[in-house]
Amino acid sequence: MNPIVLDGGLATHLEALGCDLSDDLWSARLLADDPDVIRRAHLDYFQAGADVATTASYQASIPGFVRHGLTPRQARDLIGLSVRIAVQARDEAGHGLVAASVGPYGAYLANGAEYTGDYDLDEDGLADWHRERFEILAGAGADLLACETIPSRAEARALARLLRETPSVRAWVTFSCRDGEHISDGTPFEECAAIFAGLPQVVAVGVNCTAPRFMPDLIKHGASIVYPNSGETWDATNRRWLGLADPVEFGRAAAGWASLGARYVGGCCRTAPAHIREIRAHLA
Repeated sequence: MNPIVLDGGLATHLEALGCDLSDDLWSARLLADDPDVIRRAHLDYFQAGADVATTASYQASIPGFVRHGLTPRQARDLIGLSVRIAVQARDEAGHGLVAASVGPYGAYLANGAEYTGDYDLDEDGLADWHRERFEILAGAGADLLACETIPSRAEARALARLLRETPSVRAWVTFSCRDGEHISDGTPFEECAAIFAGLPQVVAVGVNCTAPRFMPDLIKHGASIVYPNSGETWDATNRRWLGLADPVEFGRAAAGWASLGARYVGGCCRTAPAHIREIRAHLA
């Protein structure tokens, strides 16, 4: 059975469609400013061969929206809207699933902490911070939750706590990783994956927003869902991406990840519909 094909970088494609995502709300700002362009981006991914649309809620949080002048009620409405937009695109495409993105606390901090796990909250604080948005997304009509880019063991444990509180909600969990064995805070990947072993609603545990070269080792360590970034590196001094992620090579690599046992494959930052099209072609 072929793996399920996920979508690629939503923000990457929104920028290609002409959107300015330069503030700390990132693609979540478009939930208020231009929700139809998000629908178009989801639809483009479905038409490229994706089986799953991941919602524009990664950077969306109640405190994040309030920080930008919205009321808590408006913030809650926009978080729910992220799911409705993806459902609309799914229905328009005539196939697929919707995964509601539960981004990490680091995405709200907007300081890169989702790649280090360097947080100012402990497990209890992280559970409290996530809870209201988690419950909104769990009840908004998505097929499952995508708890993604998790950099720390403490945040993994906090999310496991919330999943136990909502046993009817399906989810996948993916970590940002520093190499082929450890998540971003240095905890072994296998140790973090084990946190979710007793939760039957978790359909897969794996990796996202991590360099493609680490996927084979992480799959050997138990990752069943992989959607890495493009493999390019960010030159912060000159504010530009270095390297070129060829969609054909990415698709060929994804077929290799599937042969190693990955059951869900896709892309993250700096991947686009062309990458997803090549994944589908190489899996076929």
